[in-house]
Amino acid sequence: MKYKDYYQMLGVARGASDEEIKKAYRRLARKYHPDVSKEADAKERFQEVSEAYETLKDKEKRAAYDGLGRFRPGQDFRPPPEWSARFHAGGADDPGGIDLSDLFASFGGVHSRQGPRRGRDYEVGVHIGLHEAAHGSEMTLDLGGGKRVQARIPKGVTDGERLRLRGKGGAGAKGGPAGDLYLDIALHPHPLFKPNGHDLYLDVPLAPWEAALGAEIRIPTLEGQVTMKVPAGSKAGQRLRLAGKGLPRPQGGAGDLYAVLSIAAPSMLSPREKELFEALRAESKFNPRGHFE
Repeated sequence: MKYKDYYQMLGVARGASDEEIKKAYRRLARKYHPDVSKEADAKERFQEVSEAYETLKDKEKRAAYDGLGRFRPGQDFRPPPEWSARFHAGGADDPGGIDLSDLFASFGGVHSRQGPRRGRDYEVGVHIGLHEAAHGSEMTLDLGGGKRVQARIPKGVTDGERLRLRGKGGAGAKGGPAGDLYLDIALHPHPLFKPNGHDLYLDVPLAPWEAALGAEIRIPTLEGQVTMKVPAGSKAGQRLRLAGKGLPRPQGGAGDLYAVLSIAAPSMLSPREKELFEALRAESKFNPRGHFE
């Protein structure tokens, strides 16, 4: 069998924590996902990091992998004599053991188990836009090795959410059930909205007079423009809540949209505008830095 250094593939130390391994996988999956990556070897690298993560995220398979010893990547190797006594293959017909069929298959080895064997689980990163998250979508996913599956992304998914599609993983052997497919959802950055769970945040600049006097302004939502009332005396950093204008929730309803106010001063003034601002400065007793005194 040819040795594969899964830790090197993910760029983590052998003693890395589960969280470090997960973060490394997600970072590399986003970088090399064939749907978004511009790298020439994106598909191969994506399959490599997925294979490495499938083993290292499982405590028992990771322990069995570590027990194989350390070799150079690509080096021919055989498990040490005591390895099979410590890590024997199990599964549906041997519930006390570890099902290492995927691990052996990854190295090109031969697995001797005779009974039914559950198919391999797959985990892939799925990058979608905010509007796809709001309305749901259908997409074809390439799992490598010629395996492609049709997946439905339900509306209301959030950034970082993990979806499980039962039976969409690898085919079982000798009558065993198919594995599952896990989708790690990542939302593309949106030019206007910043999601936080099912809530959305929108930066809304105001003219100085709109903040001081109040105004009714038009702002965007995922479903189109709406009118929002800005109260007189509004301040920069203040948040105005529009209930139910965020991302839909799977169980019904929706999150909220928060308009985060800022004050935008005009960069160019006409002579008349300058005259009015000069008059306001002369007339006003307002001191925004009074708390410094």
